[in-house]
Amino acid sequence: MTIRAIEWDHTAGRDRTGAVRLLDQTLLPLRTEFRTVECTDDLVTAIRELAVRGAPALGVAGALGVVVAMDEAAREGWDDQGLLAAVDRVRHARPTAVNLAWGVDEVLPLMAAGRGAVLEAALRLAHEDEAANRHLSRLAADWLLERIDRPRLRVLTHCNAGILATSGWGTALGVVRELHARDRVEVVYADETRPLLQGARLTAYELAREGIPHVVQTDSAAASTILRGLVDLAVVGADRIAANGDTANKIGTLGVALACRDAGIPFIVAAPWSTVDLSMSDGSKIEIEERDGDEVTRWAGIRVVPEGTQGFNPAFDVTPARLVDAVSTERGVAEPRSGSDLAMLARATVAPKR
Repeated sequence: MTIRAIEWDHTAGRDRTGAVRLLDQTLLPLRTEFRTVECTDDLVTAIRELAVRGAPALGVAGALGVVVAMDEAAREGWDDQGLLAAVDRVRHARPTAVNLAWGVDEVLPLMAAGRGAVLEAALRLAHEDEAANRHLSRLAADWLLERIDRPRLRVLTHCNAGILATSGWGTALGVVRELHARDRVEVVYADETRPLLQGARLTAYELAREGIPHVVQTDSAAASTILRGLVDLAVVGADRIAANGDTANKIGTLGVALACRDAGIPFIVAAPWSTVDLSMSDGSKIEIEERDGDEVTRWAGIRVVPEGTQGFNPAFDVTPARLVDAVSTERGVAEPRSGSDLAMLARATVAPKR
């Protein structure tokens, strides 16, 4: 699969000096269209509308967003205060995923060195994200195959944590792709992921393109599927992971983890180190984004609840570390439920990028 969720188009933009190119994920799988983004407001809108989404991809968007802001400042004649205000809007476009702010902060110190230095660092960040995803996927696959004695595995995943959520390869779906490459996947149960159907629209789209056997199920079927013994493991991505292993991910993940614990099967989180927030000792301080209630109360623009009924739409939940069997990052695998927190990996030597 060569499609990219986000990349820098060096020849795009009104001055042909480059712009961000986003695959518009709000239109998948029915239409494949791209947005060319060369102003801060358009990038913030794309992030909030989920045209670009997924924690690792948002990290790249944050870094490239600084370049976009610098180019816009040069065109519009902004002063330093105006430029920094634009960068800050990108940084805070969505609150739960730590990668967005991380991506901005990674390149921000290079602004004094000029646009070229910032762009080079942003592109390097994207390359390193893909390499990290590939490595953490290998580590997760090894961890799982050491513990599950089946020739082929039945995998459940929630939301979309594949190529579309990253700069390349994927995290949770990267693990699935690694297992598939080893001929160890029997079937993937993809939760539909209400209310915006990232599982049905995006995960199924990726699995179909890869030829990986899969079905889509309603979110409410997940616990039953697990407890009926139809699943060997669940693997999910993450938007922020606290030092103790508490994990924020798409709403509905917590229910999957609870069912896995009751069934005695592994619940594993796959995410690059950039998703780990060691400044948070646990997940109690993670801000949970609440999105527009219309996403719940309307279906394809048609109201499906009585007039006067409001929608409650938290976008994420936090799975406690006691339910997380493993967190696989490019630095290694931690086992929060067994008392191994993420801080132990902070000083780990990162494996060479391949």
